[in-house]
Amino acid sequence: MRQHAFLQRLTLSNPIIQAPMAGGGDTPALVAAVSNAGGLGCIGAAYSTPAQIHDLSRAVRSQTTRPFGINLFAPVSSEHPSTHVDAVLALLAPYYDELGIDPPRQLPPPASTFDEQLAAVLESGASVFSFTFGLLPAAAIAAVTPRMAVMGTATTVAEAVAQARSGVDAVIAQGSEAGGHRGSFAVPFEQAMIGTMALVPQVVDAVRTPVVASGGIMDGRGIAAALALGAAAVQMGTAFLTTEEAGIPTVYKEAILGAGEHETRITRAFSGRPARGIVNRFMSEVDASTTALPFPYQNLLTRLLRQTAAKQGRADMLSLWAGQGVRLARRGGAADLVKALVAEMDTSITRIAGNG
Repeated sequence: MRQHAFLQRLTLSNPIIQAPMAGGGDTPALVAAVSNAGGLGCIGAAYSTPAQIHDLSRAVRSQTTRPFGINLFAPVSSEHPSTHVDAVLALLAPYYDELGIDPPRQLPPPASTFDEQLAAVLESGASVFSFTFGLLPAAAIAAVTPRMAVMGTATTVAEAVAQARSGVDAVIAQGSEAGGHRGSFAVPFEQAMIGTMALVPQVVDAVRTPVVASGGIMDGRGIAAALALGAAAVQMGTAFLTTEEAGIPTVYKEAILGAGEHETRITRAFSGRPARGIVNRFMSEVDASTTALPFPYQNLLTRLLRQTAAKQGRADMLSLWAGQGVRLARRGGAADLVKALVAEMDTSITRIAGNG
């Protein structure tokens, strides 16, 4: 199979990108393992301070000389919420009490700014910078493109066209099956719940930039299908969360390995932004209240709760981000997973060509 020019530019031997997973899932060991196996490992740095970005990238560079990527959330205005704050604080207090920790009494301030994070990214040594939740300011595009390739996330054709026009080097087409946060920014997320198999070819036809398929892809068959639809590569998140190097709690890995395709749902309960995860008690109860603050405030209010739940092995209060392909998740090392994915992809391509 002829390799896409975008992969050649990045010197990747495999069309596999490990999705950035802010919050600790993509440890430096995971990122390096994927890159060393010929794919592109990525750091999810959206919640990281500049100092942490430096530390994470340094740790990755100590374990690989291969290209790796780093991801941030596009800068968006987030006004301090003036309503529902007391109601959300009251709603969350019993969960904090149940875990034996003091509940928050007020909204904590947001963390580092995008500009501060981007300055650290520019010094990270990464070969790829990706982002989601919007478009990058022109100044940011101008600062990044001389140093690394840029990939922007889209959930509709219109968003993909906007990303391409802004000057990105590739568009990540995020289908509705994808785990974690929805990257929609031009329309309400409900209008952008388009499946990967439907979204990718329409985006490929609409833009000249390379397209990376994302959402529900868990094995080599999915990779082959995405490439057949015109994608240059695939981005996979949930598949790597159950690897040995992934930094999520054991109860989270077990939840993925035990879940079915019908057990995920979009929620705002944990972060205030629509995100797909495995349904659990916290998601169900908070969604039923219909009360959540906008991002990043809901996320800040639930962060300590989630961190403590992870330490206590309480999957019922964790944000169990996962895509609809969960039934295909498997155990093992990240490098072994990449090797298996490539073998499955080659077998599928051979079968499609009628030679096997």
